[in-house]
Amino acid sequence: MKKRFKDREPKSAADLSGKAESEKEELKKRSGVVTSRWLLRIKALFLGLLVIYISVPFVLYCCPWMLGHVIYCHSIRIPFFVDLSRPEDLALNHTVNFYLTPEEGVTVGVWQTVPDSQWYNAQGKDLGWYKEALKDGTPAIIYLHGNLGNRWECFIPSLMCLFQVLSAAEFNVLAVDYRGYGDSTGQPTEAGMTADAVHLYHWVKEYSGSSPVCLWGHSLGSGVATNAALKLQSDGFPVDCVILEAPFTNIYDITAAHPIYWLFPGYEMFIHYVVTLNNMVFANDKNLKALRSHLLLLHAEDDNIVPFYMGQKLYQIAKDTKNKQVSMETYSRSLGFSHNGIYKDPQLSRKIWRFLRLLQK
Repeated sequence: MKKRFKDREPKSAADLSGKAESEKEELKKRSGVVTSRWLLRIKALFLGLLVIYISVPFVLYCCPWMLGHVIYCHSIRIPFFVDLSRPEDLALNHTVNFYLTPEEGVTVGVWQTVPDSQWYNAQGKDLGWYKEALKDGTPAIIYLHGNLGNRWECFIPSLMCLFQVLSAAEFNVLAVDYRGYGDSTGQPTEAGMTADAVHLYHWVKEYSGSSPVCLWGHSLGSGVATNAALKLQSDGFPVDCVILEAPFTNIYDITAAHPIYWLFPGYEMFIHYVVTLNNMVFANDKNLKALRSHLLLLHAEDDNIVPFYMGQKLYQIAKDTKNKQVSMETYSRSLGFSHNGIYKDPQLSRKIWRFLRLLQK
């Protein structure tokens, strides 16, 4: 009993002081360990960034094709379970799927959607009927999608909703998957994608008679559209009109606008070099200086992929070029349309019809 009370006796001041000093030393040790761990993490992060900074240019220099996969994003097949050959399974009951061969060994998939007013007549019809439908005098719009997409683009709803908007507005709409996209064969290149668009344009013109045919390019597709329009113009087949949605000036500028350059200064010049090795330019700015087709630009101020100032620059370039009608529709950032939401504009159909009526003047 005495021992128990003895253990409870207050310790001396010296003992308490020693304990406090011991606790301080222990806290210092723990603090030092934590600090060391954070320093090691910072050093590891810095070393990792340094390795990336050095290795990425080296890898791209040795394998320039890798940048093509980054820009085209064609290897990402989303969704993998969709059968693009059966649009009727996707509730597109007035759409037909078919395939074209722009060149030997390359097959590209195409959807054609007729106006909503033809919905009933289109039930169960084959490609022959759809070809004849192109001759009804209704304008035909060839939609050229951007990267990371296909002719359905279910994970980016802009194409499907745009199809519905344009079909309801009484347009014939055709969408092509460039080589390497969707279920199309081959590998995408700038020249190859341009050839696919040109081939489809000739195919549509063959069956559309006097109906106007318009090229509509979204994002990366804007580069395909101006390339194809300029090629057709030089071959003596000027395009009736061109619509560019969220267009960039050229691949060099759009890659330079990427936030990666804020972290890795000096990459811009190197990326330009690798892009040149891949023969990727998509020079909308240069093309519009020579293009004579009527032109409509659509761009949202809050576009988070292609900066709005690029659309403005293209508009000014086109305005300075004579012998064509140029219009631009600007969407306030308050609307929240960003890069893929222009289809939400309730006046979009009216604006397109107003633009196309200029062809009759």
